[in-house]
Amino acid sequence: MTLRLSHQWPEVTGDEGDFRSVLAQRFADEVAEATGDQVTVQIFANSTLVGSTEQYDAMQNGSIDLSVFPLDYASGRVPQWSVTLMPGLVRSHEQAQAWETAPIGEALLENLDENGVHLLTWVWNAGGIGSKGDPIVRPSDVPPGTTIRAAGAYVEYMLEAAGAGISSLPSNEIYTAMQTGVLDAAVTSTGSFASYNLQEQVASYTSPTENTFWFMFEPLIISAAAYDGLCAEHRQALDQVGADLQQYAYDASEEDDARVEQLFAEAGVEVVTMDDAAFDEWLELAQDQWDAYAADVDGGQELLELAQQVE
Repeated sequence: MTLRLSHQWPEVTGDEGDFRSVLAQRFADEVAEATGDQVTVQIFANSTLVGSTEQYDAMQNGSIDLSVFPLDYASGRVPQWSVTLMPGLVRSHEQAQAWETAPIGEALLENLDENGVHLLTWVWNAGGIGSKGDPIVRPSDVPPGTTIRAAGAYVEYMLEAAGAGISSLPSNEIYTAMQTGVLDAAVTSTGSFASYNLQEQVASYTSPTENTFWFMFEPLIISAAAYDGLCAEHRQALDQVGADLQQYAYDASEEDDARVEQLFAEAGVEVVTMDDAAFDEWLELAQDQWDAYAADVDGGQELLELAQQVE
């Protein structure tokens, strides 16, 4: 049995590289060991098989079987998933990790199952703000006419409320967009800032080590069709490997924040953080988006309330 795992991050070299790519490789290696090579996970990194935003559709039509996938990329198909990238809703790694055992986590798993997805490893990422100009820390720091990339429709709406123009594109296209003048600033995960060498394109970087309005859920998932097609023993093996990698996924994501902050500072980028007062200014704008999500999405109010229970 060969399973195809696709993701958007650069291919790893040994144990070095974007931790999401390392997670995929470790999963493949450990599944082979756990099943005596009866199950092979073939990895297609760097969007070589399927585009960054198209991986959920590819899982549903059987083109691929697994992905380390930013869930909100598929919110056009499953609007409920925008709760996993709602601005200001998740403020820390501790809070993000608490979803796993909270009622919001149970509700999310049920929703994934309803939409043909089985979760293997929870992955969360904090996001920073990179700008070709002065640091963007609070809404008033967004210069008129600034074009920003930020994954997540509701994050985009919040930034528009702050006066930004929006360019929607996946994180692996940010470098070229900045290089060619399409983008003035970008919000993405700390890991992506490093993996795509954005220190070469930005003059300032707002690190999430103190506060951030951007946390994104990017789990390791398998399509229900592929999962159900395995024998019980192999399903159990995949679940166990995913669970065994859980702490690595949490730790590596949190460590990325400090690592990337140092990397950008050493590259000569002006590195700043967001204090509580600045976060509260974003939160005021973000809460308008919470209300919009609750009103517009079927079951959105319930999911939002469950998410707000996690502290």
